[in-house]
Amino acid sequence: MTQKTILNETHRALGAKMVDFGGWDMPIHYGSQLDEHHLVRQSAGMFDVSHMTVVDLAGARVREFLRHLVANNVDKLQKPGKALYTCMLNPQGGVIDDLIIYFMSEDWFRLVVNASTRDKDLAWIGEQAKAFDVAVRERPEFGMVAVQGPAARDKVIGLLREEDRAPVSKLLRFSARAAQTADGVEVFVARTGYTGEDGFEVIVPEAQTVAFWNALLAAGVKPAGLGARDTLRLEAGMNLYGQDMDEEVTPFEAALGWTVSLDADADGKPRGFIGRAALEAQQAAGSARQLIGLVMDEKGVLRHGQKVLTAGGEGEILSGTFSPSIGKAIAFARVPAGNIPLGADGGVRVDIRGKEIPVRVVKFPFVREGKVQDGI
Repeated sequence: MTQKTILNETHRALGAKMVDFGGWDMPIHYGSQLDEHHLVRQSAGMFDVSHMTVVDLAGARVREFLRHLVANNVDKLQKPGKALYTCMLNPQGGVIDDLIIYFMSEDWFRLVVNASTRDKDLAWIGEQAKAFDVAVRERPEFGMVAVQGPAARDKVIGLLREEDRAPVSKLLRFSARAAQTADGVEVFVARTGYTGEDGFEVIVPEAQTVAFWNALLAAGVKPAGLGARDTLRLEAGMNLYGQDMDEEVTPFEAALGWTVSLDADADGKPRGFIGRAALEAQQAAGSARQLIGLVMDEKGVLRHGQKVLTAGGEGEILSGTFSPSIGKAIAFARVPAGNIPLGADGGVRVDIRGKEIPVRVVKFPFVREGKVQDGI
């Protein structure tokens, strides 16, 4: 059965085109995906992300549990409200999910996990938590709205009560805090996002989510759908779970090595997180695959599944799209590991309907905070 967020009827009233997204009935656009993309890059747009899953972990050993559960080190989180992006791995080092962890207190951490992986995530987390006597609580009573773009923070802050405006305005990136709206609704405001722009992701009680959305609408924030969210996140060099990575792909193969902390505990022993041994073995042997960024200067679109040809062997396009900010096709590709020069000299081609089209290998992100990056 297709699931619906609390905002489903609101999307339809706004003229959204709805599609199935991982079992959820979600808006792909409200008339123009291109306009929505540019709106977020230039001003502010809002996304319904209520299909994401909020999970609270509680217990005296919750930090110890998270040291074991994820590849990044939660000991980086020392100040309440700080957040950490990480991957949760299986014993083979494959990515079960990528998620954000918020440090609330020493006996309470909050996770936000992907909608498409909700059931397997909850089952995996619940099973692993037993040995640490950690309580795992899904929070379906929350909705979530992402407000993104250079004007996004001011728009959200304008809806808060006076005493919360200054503290929220001072939030650093990857930090969060509780606040209240002007009409007294408790919200959780996080300076995070999935677009490469500044902004907030706001967790709101489900019963007040429609009113919060409408207040943003009245403040001049226009809605954006999944189509713009996808072009924005790819321009920003952000992976999409299930397309750019999955349980058969390690963080090293998904250009997420920076999220892996192969560090030691305070006693000098290696932090024994799930999948560590597999990652260490892969690191010692050298990864067989790598993720690269591509730009195609010729007309056309790079799409998922297209064959990529390199001097070291064949790979494939993972995420590919026409970039509205750049005006060209861009893509992530997974190809055999090896030194591939940046630019057209990399000798990389993409098979498009039997024709080999040359592409440039580039560093990503392709676009950061509205600016096309050098070399793109």
